[in-house]
Amino acid sequence: MTTNNASSATHRDTATARAAAAPARPIRRFSPLLCASAAGMFAVGVASGLDRALNQSPIREVRVAGTSAWTQHLILAAVGAAAYGCAVWRRRRAGQRGGRPLLLAPLGGAAAARLIATLRQVSWRTAAMLPLVGLVAYNLWRCGEQVTAGLDPNFTVNAWGGPTYLGAMACHYLDAVLLSAAAAWLLSKVLLPVARGGADR
Repeated sequence: MTTNNASSATHRDTATARAAAAPARPIRRFSPLLCASAAGMFAVGVASGLDRALNQSPIREVRVAGTSAWTQHLILAAVGAAAYGCAVWRRRRAGQRGGRPLLLAPLGGAAAARLIATLRQVSWRTAAMLPLVGLVAYNLWRCGEQVTAGLDPNFTVNAWGGPTYLGAMACHYLDAVLLSAAAAWLLSKVLLPVARGGADR
């Protein structure tokens, strides 16, 4: 009887030790909530842009020289590419070679867990994160709007990258990516950390 009890206690202790040593359940590579929210904002933008395209004015606006701002955007593209290259280099130097692409990190499970943890604790972090999340949401909406609103010639004639559809889309998408990347970086500093055992980075 005593031997059986001792054996059972030993098994329980062994199981407890194994459970403690086992890595935490990995955080999902991508968050279904964040991915669905991003797709939803983009879709709303597409719908609002389509409304503008279908109700475009028959009167064409006059092209104004110098409104395309290509020089400024080429400089921004070079700066953005350099910043991205530096971030990738630092990530590899830190040993983070695997995992999701860097630009998709804001849609990851770790990001979702940090957002939820911050929302649960009302503090200065919550107040600081809201405008940053709003900026990312606006950029997603704006990218969606560009897809269909750009079919209206008046929408692109004096736009950055205009007067062509593809040129305007390139410049506005560049702006959206850079602003969203800056907002995501600031969010990484503001949001509460979470347990990342076994998380995909």
